Amino acid sequence: MKIQTLYVCIEEKKVQEQRGTVVAMGQSKPSAAAAILLCLAQAAIAGVMQARAQPDSNGFISIDCGFPGTTSYVDDTTTLPYAPDAAFTDAGENYNISAAYVTPRLGRRLHDVRSFLHGARNCYTLGSLTAGEKYLLRANFMYGNYDGLNRPPVFDLYVGVNFWTTVNISGPDAAASREAIVVVPHNFVQVCLINTGSGTPFISGLDLRPLKSSLYPQVNATQGLVMLYRNNIGQTDGTIVRYPDDPHDRIWLPWFDATIWDVVSTTQRVQNYEKDLFEAPSKVMQTAITPRNASKNIKFFWNSSMIQAKGQSSSSGCILITHYSELKLLASSDVREFYIDLNGELWSDAHIRPTYLYSDATYSTEPLRGYTRYSVSINATANSTLPPIINAVEIFSVISTTNVGTDSQDVSAMMAIKAEYQVKKNWMGDPCVAETYAWDGLTCTYAAISSPPRITGVNMSFSGLNGDVSSTFAKLKAVQFMDLSHNNLTGSIPDVLSQLPSLTVLNLTGNQLSGSIPPGLLKKIQDGSLNLIYADNPNLCTNNGDSCPTAKGKSKLAIYIAVPVALAVMIVLLFCLLMLKRRGSVNKPAKPGHLPTCDEHRHSSLQLENRRFTYKDLAMITNNFQRVIGRGGFGYVFEGFLEDDTQVAVKLRSQSSNQGAKEFLTEAQILTRVHHKNLVSMIGYCKDGEYMALVYEYMSEGTLQEHIAGKHLTWRQRLRIALESAQGLEYLHMGCNPPLIHRDVKTTNILLNEKLDAKVADFGLSRAFNHDISAHVSTNTLVGTPGYVDPEYQATMQPSTKSDVYSFGVVLLELITGKLPIMHNPQPTTVIQWTRQHLARGDIEGVLDARMRGNHDVNSVWKATEIALQCTAQASAKRPTMTDVVAQLQECLALEEGHAEDATESLYNGDPSFSDNAHVADQSVDISQRSNGFEIGAGPATR
Repeated sequence: MKIQTLYVCIEEKKVQEQRGTVVAMGQSKPSAAAAILLCLAQAAIAGVMQARAQPDSNGFISIDCGFPGTTSYVDDTTTLPYAPDAAFTDAGENYNISAAYVTPRLGRRLHDVRSFLHGARNCYTLGSLTAGEKYLLRANFMYGNYDGLNRPPVFDLYVGVNFWTTVNISGPDAAASREAIVVVPHNFVQVCLINTGSGTPFISGLDLRPLKSSLYPQVNATQGLVMLYRNNIGQTDGTIVRYPDDPHDRIWLPWFDATIWDVVSTTQRVQNYEKDLFEAPSKVMQTAITPRNASKNIKFFWNSSMIQAKGQSSSSGCILITHYSELKLLASSDVREFYIDLNGELWSDAHIRPTYLYSDATYSTEPLRGYTRYSVSINATANSTLPPIINAVEIFSVISTTNVGTDSQDVSAMMAIKAEYQVKKNWMGDPCVAETYAWDGLTCTYAAISSPPRITGVNMSFSGLNGDVSSTFAKLKAVQFMDLSHNNLTGSIPDVLSQLPSLTVLNLTGNQLSGSIPPGLLKKIQDGSLNLIYADNPNLCTNNGDSCPTAKGKSKLAIYIAVPVALAVMIVLLFCLLMLKRRGSVNKPAKPGHLPTCDEHRHSSLQLENRRFTYKDLAMITNNFQRVIGRGGFGYVFEGFLEDDTQVAVKLRSQSSNQGAKEFLTEAQILTRVHHKNLVSMIGYCKDGEYMALVYEYMSEGTLQEHIAGKHLTWRQRLRIALESAQGLEYLHMGCNPPLIHRDVKTTNILLNEKLDAKVADFGLSRAFNHDISAHVSTNTLVGTPGYVDPEYQATMQPSTKSDVYSFGVVLLELITGKLPIMHNPQPTTVIQWTRQHLARGDIEGVLDARMRGNHDVNSVWKATEIALQCTAQASAKRPTMTDVVAQLQECLALEEGHAEDATESLYNGDPSFSDNAHVADQSVDISQRSNGFEIGAGPATR
């Protein structure tokens, strides 16, 4: 245990105790006089709604949380301006505490609160700081039954990405204060309230005070102090000392017991030494106590339970600081000398002789640990003619600040972007840390514990962005892919984006950009290091046609625009090719059961066991193509009947289809080798001249999309459909050799029969996937349907089985919510973002499709929703496999079926006339044989 005695003073803080018990901080009554409005700070770091206000002339930031409006007021006791909190956070709602708890002694700041009902993490951002310097942070809380629930909450408080304390308010009439001293790693700091499931977090006030770097040497980049007690000992009139008497605005609470102590005091100034480590204010040091019985010592104690009551771990360790000053001019024969014991052992190595009218302090340099009770005894030495003395005491617990936040430049850039576009997402706290609270749409790379995470991907598609493409994006130096598609961005593409060294994909689809591709980006496109996707920007490239390279060049520019001329040329070429093939096949009719070799289409030969139909056969079985039952990219789907009256579906390729022989052969090949009860079966095919068709089993209930949009499905039916669809995809991934990636999983490609059995269809875009060669399938063309496409695949052009998992997650969210993948009302967003926003508020019933019939097991709804969000994680590595998904959906269905059985027994009391007509899925798969790759919460009971 290391102890030093120095001529030193003290710093600033707040809550204290009375006779060893905690006393909540009070505040003097301020005036209603208007004051200076704190200005918005550093647009490069904060959002418009989360802008940081400038510190005042002292460097102080003082916030009245929950105070309405934009006008500050001045506290008539401290003369400090207190600002409303709207400039520091863009979340939460303002409330007044109940009038029953408003008393004359209650400070004005405690009359109102800001409450954070929505979101797991909500933060205040305080800016215009100096990175690497020490700051005192103080948060105040007065519940006052503001919500009418009479249930004070329990929640956690964080400084940046490091735990500060747990806030546990004892009752509606109790105020609490939490204070920390930390080194701030950036030019801003964030104070975050974390919802731990025990009530809604709230806050009454928040202060920041700068400290000299020499003060509180126990505080460094990896360790902070949390104040437990700070007492002005010997103050008899109950006065609380703070600013301006303490220039650092620490709060010193009075502590005196007239039954055992005598007061020693002076009106003269008590000075600090030049290199004082604590700078205790003169007002505090002008009073002291001595034991009433001169032969006695001074004793005080605190328990580890008191530490826990302050929201700290009893194992974190304590820092003790005791302050002394001799307040009497002693005679030459007088000696005041003492030493300090802690739990019966000598704490200080040297005897202490306080200096007249100068502050001294004895303090621990390392945390005190391992005691249930900490007992301090200040004892006179044998040489002393006077009893011991003490003027003030501070006790802190130690917190670790070793957690490293996101790279500071990345943070500054993202906060500036949030400000510029007034992003409405729940972007709170550090963008990447902790991973649980990472900002929606960002992909982060976590290299090592000691290294800050970097932002490598930005997906702000469908985010309602307006205005120019911000040049601030160019500050994200580690970003590899950036998706700004489907917004309302205008102006030109900034060339500064070419300075991003790692950028490989830039998606600007669906905006209103104009001008031409800037030279820097054009060079990266031409040297093959960048894929630029800019479809549906009508005015882009009109100024300089040379800056829009075509596919013939070296560019990897991906232009997904339907060009009528090019399409017409393709159709003509395809027609000519088919006519040549038809002529070559005259007098050479293909044998039944054999498809022409795929050499003609640069494919390997394809042997089909399925029946081969002629175009005349198709016309006959469809009654001359009378009834259309569907339409897709391949062409129309017609109803048909075979000779034995078996009903079939005939998908006939349209002459104008953008899918040709390649897709036809792909689907035919796949359907001859896949056989699963949850995949649509192919009965036959047609390759008759220019006519191409596939004949499927008939699915009488059409597509899943039709049922979600207009037909009633119970929650049980939806779960079963999801499970069966997942089983079909699992077979493609695990049961085929090599595995198959569907690449176009969506609700229109999931078909239902008369029993509502679900089967996955449309394999024209599928690709084989070899685990032994690569984790991805390289392609040159992005395929899929907007809203369902894996953002990682979109960024890298390399689909994987996890791409199907992502698309399935969107399908599952459609089943749960009844919403489309992309929504435009009231503003553009995706069903993923919409769901995450609702779940952040714990609003599972708000997520569930309101048209769903009957009751449901809410735990199965929670579980299914969390599965869907796992599937749609930005990074594919964080997504489950389809095998994992199947196992989890089986558990969801089991929960719902158990709920339905309980409801049946309860409501119908075993009435045999009642039955559930919903078809029960085949549960023959052995769940115990599946590997469960991820954990899902059990539902609201865990929240």
